[in-house]
Amino acid sequence: MKTKKWIAITALLTLVAGTILAGCGKSSEQIQRTDKSGEEVEEKPWTGKITVWDGPRWADANDNKYHWLEAKTAEFEAAHPGVKIEIVQVPWAEMPDKLNVAIAGKAWPDIAPVDISGGAVSINHIKQGVIEPMDEYLTKDEWADFYPNALEAYTYDGKIYGVPNSITVHAMLLNLDLFKERGVDPPKDGRWTYEEFVEKMKQLTFDRDGDGQIDVYGFSTYILPGYYEAWPFLYMDGARPLSEDLNQYTFDDPKAVSALKKLSDLKFVHKLAPPEMGGNDVGGTWKAWAASDQRMVAVEPWATWAIASAQTDKWKTNFMVAEYPIGDSGKPITIGGVGGWVMFHEENDGKKKMVAELIKYLSSTDEQYTMAKNYGVFPARKSAAEKNPFIDNPQMAQAMNMAEQAVMLPRHPDWKKIDEAIQTQLQLVLNGEKTPEEALKAARGPVEEILNQYK
Repeated sequence: MKTKKWIAITALLTLVAGTILAGCGKSSEQIQRTDKSGEEVEEKPWTGKITVWDGPRWADANDNKYHWLEAKTAEFEAAHPGVKIEIVQVPWAEMPDKLNVAIAGKAWPDIAPVDISGGAVSINHIKQGVIEPMDEYLTKDEWADFYPNALEAYTYDGKIYGVPNSITVHAMLLNLDLFKERGVDPPKDGRWTYEEFVEKMKQLTFDRDGDGQIDVYGFSTYILPGYYEAWPFLYMDGARPLSEDLNQYTFDDPKAVSALKKLSDLKFVHKLAPPEMGGNDVGGTWKAWAASDQRMVAVEPWATWAIASAQTDKWKTNFMVAEYPIGDSGKPITIGGVGGWVMFHEENDGKKKMVAELIKYLSSTDEQYTMAKNYGVFPARKSAAEKNPFIDNPQMAQAMNMAEQAVMLPRHPDWKKIDEAIQTQLQLVLNGEKTPEEALKAARGPVEEILNQYK
């Protein structure tokens, strides 16, 4: 009797094990669902065309700046039979306008990139309902692998719209040959207070040829709408342009006024900056630091692209990367941007899952590492940063350490107009036409007019 009972139990266990193994043997793309009769049936993975827009990235030997995306999408197609991916090449400068036109015509792509210089996902697009939240497509552990400030740039109203793939920061670039010429020590570990910064910049401002005129200045930068090399100075005492809810203008409070005064004092009080500082000549400012026949400025702040440029033969410079000076906030701050991918609205759930899979594939640890190595950006994933993409590039490694200091720009739908109103006033300060307090108060009117349209 015991033998028969044991045989029955053994048979039952064998049946259960067989069922489990059969389930495990199914393709990872086969989705289980229940039909109207309660029977479990297999749902085949979606097939069809996915349209991906992207801007140019790094070039291969044939000067093809889309080769990385072409290779990755070909791999994805091979792993997902029946899926075809169309790549639409769009210059970065044209991306916002082309997307707006596509949205107006309800002909948006399935996937589009977030330009790293734009900083974050467009709140306008979220409010228009044209991009999808991505929360459900990555696990809790996968989301935890992203730097918090990267996810913050993609979060709105408690949901995550898109997947970050890269971070950029602004940093101070120091010409070490000029430091050596003047016997000035660069800041230890690239960190300095505002007061230490001022003293070193004074020492680096000098008359090289003895004609009674200053030939070399310690510091310079430029002011131009849409560019933020100077803005970490404005944040150094704790000020921000708008309130957290984006409803109030806050850039004329005492913290903002004191920070702008610190920046303008470099030119008008400490006299360690050239007369051109604060103008809108981006190219001239760069050449004053990087051109071999000039080298008349020791320190300038630039975005990450400048680090790679200063390592090329054309602009080869003996330099190091340092943080922005620390102000009254007591901590170093920089302005950053977060590139990534967003999924536009999809009606078909099967297609939505497949599009999400492609975004995940393009945003993996390995791909973020590859992008960091070749594109001069920093990974948005901690696991990619831990692979040391810049182990043989100390300047980029130093800048990558600043990624966690990065503060993103306000994500107001009309930030471009707000930015222009503020930057116009900043130029007047650095031209000597207004005091910091006058300029920041003058910006309040036009900025509030913009903000009031959203209240």
